[in-house]
Formats: sequence, structure tokens, C-alpha cells
Amino acid sequence: MALIVQKYGGSSVADAESIKRVAKRIVDTRRAGHDVVVAVSAMGDTTDELLDLAGQVAPIPAPRELDMLLSSGERISMALLAMAIHSMGFEARSFTGSQAGMITDATHGAARIVDVTPVRLKEALDEGAIVIVAGFQGFNRDTRDITTLGRGGSDTTAVALAAALNADVCEIYSDVDGIYTADPRVVPKARKLDVVTSEEMLELSANGAKVLYIRAVEYARRHGVLIQARSTFSSSVGTYVLGPGMTLPDGEGEEMEEPIVAGVATDLTQAKITVIGVPDVPGKAAEIFKVVAKSGANVDMIVQNVSIGATGRADISFTLPKTDAAAALKALAGDQPEIGFESLVHDDQIGKLSVVGAGMRTHSGVSATLFEALSVSGINIEMISTSEIRISVVLRGDDLAEAARLVHTAYGLDGASDAVVHAGTGR
Repeated sequence: MALIVQKYGGSSVADAESIKRVAKRIVDTRRAGHDVVVAVSAMGDTTDELLDLAGQVAPIPAPRELDMLLSSGERISMALLAMAIHSMGFEARSFTGSQAGMITDATHGAARIVDVTPVRLKEALDEGAIVIVAGFQGFNRDTRDITTLGRGGSDTTAVALAAALNADVCEIYSDVDGIYTADPRVVPKARKLDVVTSEEMLELSANGAKVLYIRAVEYARRHGVLIQARSTFSSSVGTYVLGPGMTLPDGEGEEMEEPIVAGVATDLTQAKITVIGVPDVPGKAAEIFKVVAKSGANVDMIVQNVSIGATGRADISFTLPKTDAAAALKALAGDQPEIGFESLVHDDQIGKLSVVGAGMRTHSGVSATLFEALSVSGINIEMISTSEIRISVVLRGDDLAEAARLVHTAYGLDGASDAVVHAGTGR
């Protein structure tokens, strides 16, 4: 008997029929002799609909009340799923995040898990029940308020439960059959990977891959949780995410040499800000990024050009989430006299393409393949950033999908047939 934690996303529990299908899968796992703990997201687009509703009644909703509102979506899912399991003749008990012992800091909207005390969950498991937990939410001991974990919070909930309960595996279910070499909605010929390292998955998630959220992958890597990404809509084994020293459930490790490139990630959620005419003297870049940091913006890529001799000034460009751009621009404009730059340019029509692979460390020519594939098609590169296992480039947003397909082909990642996306959302 194994203890299995399963997480089901919004598309997996989008309506009554979907909930019954998920319930059957959970019951089948229980019938196979395993203990089951389930973390569940809100139904379909419930969270987005609640956010829209909040925006209609208050231009800037109070963070505490917004968490109270948004956490209701998962409570609906967990109760309905427990009812469906009961109707199949199995005991199921649903728990909110606070009832499950999901303790967080006090940050509303983006709380971080600080402890998990699953006393009630263990009691329910000992009594033979299937446990259903509302994902995405927790509880702060000091304020005694409900908190939410931010986007992808249900993935993080599932991994945290798996770590606290010492589960054998954490199965993350969505509407794709696993982790692909690219987003199959963008690159139809993307291939499903059988295994990916947690190191590669962190880079893919950080650079636009949405099948697993980066906080969940970080938590799993830190606590030694084996993740299996699977589809609710098929019986495919999916993809295992192996952390350092981990082995597959059959006891086999990954002895084969790692592929040069594991996948291609795309991201259309970033904007670029260029600070024009910055005095080319020590300390000015520090001033700029201190101001940006105080605005709460999270900077990704940075490029500074060579200063023009006659003027002694340079331009600095950086990328950041589109949602952070307005605050960063306002903060920089407010400090323009002190910093002494000439002007600001905001560009929200960019796209980021990233090539990721642990094998890149020991293979030459990876960069040349990327640049040649883009050059042949006349796609211009605006910024470049690299790490030990990643190369990222910024392009025009309109070119991103074509660039992803070209690069995917150039690295020999194309599959024999088009990938299957069951529900079309990626959740």
C-alpha cells in the first residue's frame, strides 16, 4: 500500500460530469489498495470570475476580503468531490486549508507556507477515509485570517501535503498527458517527456511553462517529493520530475546521458522598460534598480548598451511582468531628477523564448543552433540572457509562436504526430 497525493486543476473539475470522472479515478486508486489525499482547485474559471466580480464592487478590493472570497471556489470543489465519492460507496472527508493544517505567513494573495500540521488528515486516513483538501489556501496563526497562496497555489498545496505526510508520490493532474518539450498549444509537434530533472523543470516553469508552477517544483526539490505530472483525461503514465538522488517508482534511476535540450518555453506575460540616457557613471544602475525594487517589481533580464562617448550616457533595458510595469514606470518617473536619465520607453509587445536542458553544460553549439534557426527566418533578437542550463531571448510577441516551432524543430524535438490537449486550458 502506498500513500498517494493527487492534485486536480480547474479544467479537471470544471463541471458535474468532470467531478464525477475525477471521483471515479480517485476511487479506482483507493480500490487498488492505496491511501489517497486529494488537493483540488476551484471549478473551471471560478477564480477569474470571482476576481471580476470583486473588481465590479470595489476598484481595489481589500486584500483580506479578497482572500475570503477567492478561497470559496476551492471549498465548493472539495465538497462536491467528496459527495461524488460518497455516492460511489466510499468514505470521503473534505477539509479547508486551515482544517488541513496549512499554516502560512500573513501575506494576503501570495502567502507562503511556513508549516503543515496535518493532524486531522492523518486521523481521517487512519479511519480509512479518502481525504479531500481545498488547494490554494491556508491560515495565519497570528492574524487568524484565511490566506491564499497565489496562482498555482493548489500545486504547492499538494506538494506540501505530500512532504508533510511522507507520501510516495504527488500526482499533479491537468488536461495534458505530462510535461512536453514545448507548450502543445503553441508547438503541435511537441513530445511528451518520460522524465525531467527538477533543475530543468524549475527553469521551464520560471520561463513560461505552465504545466507545473515554480513554487511547487521548488518545494518538491527542497523536501524530496517525487512529482508525477499526469492527465485527468487519459491513463498515460505522464512525466516524472526527479530531484537530486531520486529514483523512479520501479527503483530505477536515470543512468542514461541527459538530452542536450529538454524543452522550449514561451512567455508572453512580460514587458520591457528602457531607461534612455543614463549617465554612465558608477552607481546609476544601482539607483535605478533600487527604485524598481521598491515599487515591488520583479526584474528578469537586463541589458546595458555601450555609452556614447560624446554624451557620456547609456541606455539600460530590463524586462519584468506586465502587471508590474505601471508601478515601476511611476516610481522611476518620480525619481528621474535624482537619477538624471533622459526618458523612459515602455514596450508590452514582447515575447520571451527559452531553451532549457541540463545537457547544455557539456555540449557546444547549442547557442549557434538557436540563433541560426531564428536568423534564417528573419526573426530579430532584442535581448539575450543565459544560465548554465538555459538560453533566453526576447523577441517581438507576434514572432514568438513561429520562433518556438522553428527552434523546437532545429533541436530535433518534434514528435511523429500532434500532441493531444484534452480540455484546451493547460490547467
